[in-house]
Amino acid sequence: MAHPASVLYERNRPLGERLARGFSKGKYVYLMFLPVALYYIIFCYLPMYGIVIAFQDYKPGMSFFSSAEFVGLENFQELFASPMFPKLIINTLMLNLWELMVGFPAPIILALLLNELRSQKFKRVVQTISYLPHFIAMVVVIGILKDVLSSEGLFNQIRQFVHVNILGLPLADFKPVLYLNMPKYFRPIYTLSGVWQGIGWGSIIYLSTLSSIDPQLYEAAEIDGAKRFRKMLSVTLPGISPTVIIMLIFAVGGLMNTGFEKLILLYQPLTYDVADTLGTYVYRKGLEEARYSFSTAVNLFTTIINFILVISVNKISRMVSETSLW
Repeated sequence: MAHPASVLYERNRPLGERLARGFSKGKYVYLMFLPVALYYIIFCYLPMYGIVIAFQDYKPGMSFFSSAEFVGLENFQELFASPMFPKLIINTLMLNLWELMVGFPAPIILALLLNELRSQKFKRVVQTISYLPHFIAMVVVIGILKDVLSSEGLFNQIRQFVHVNILGLPLADFKPVLYLNMPKYFRPIYTLSGVWQGIGWGSIIYLSTLSSIDPQLYEAAEIDGAKRFRKMLSVTLPGISPTVIIMLIFAVGGLMNTGFEKLILLYQPLTYDVADTLGTYVYRKGLEEARYSFSTAVNLFTTIINFILVISVNKISRMVSETSLW
């Protein structure tokens, strides 16, 4: 324990001297953090000055602060007056709610199941297999989906086998289903393919939290007569609940965001009614039509909504569970 006099002397040091002393003591830690800090400064904070074009009639080659005409809230008014705006909001929310209800619990369930495995070798094999889809490029994933769901793909071959060999119906009566051209199948396909690709990678953070739970808690529960399922309910779930809450806050805070890369590769003209979101709208307006000011305004709108959601959910979480981001 530090002597009170030394603590008082340290507090009375000049700020510059204290900073230099702190840096010299942890210089290797700061050097390790430097690439991360540079990444966020260069790619996240420096580009933020470009938000100003959301309030301008910007054209490529113009200066942000001198030559571009200031138009105020015209871009936002055009967005809100667009007949597509309600549909874009609904589609964005629906896709994200599907991911929140199906995709968010999936890594938690996988982590709980892996935690119950007694064979460490089998557990490592399952983990490795579940991690692999995360490293497959999105273009490859969409290519696999299109092949599997095509008229001659795996799903239709299984349907044809059941139609002919199990139900005993004539082959001439079989009609393949074009899943990717049918709006009612788009959201399940989008969500379940995301679960397949991300469930293993998403379970890592929960598995690391599970490894930090005190084994004595399990021993105490076992002494009290708790079986495996009861121990999971009484020890495991409370142990990971703070992590689950934090991840839920992040998930709810991104309800207005969708990965437009996957949507653009996956959707078809016949599925625009359920697949066209704010992310794809920004892509079309910004890159295809070169309306940079309008697309920036749309993106700024979604960012503000997400920020409000994060603040609100974080406050509710702090009131209910005493776990929050800040």
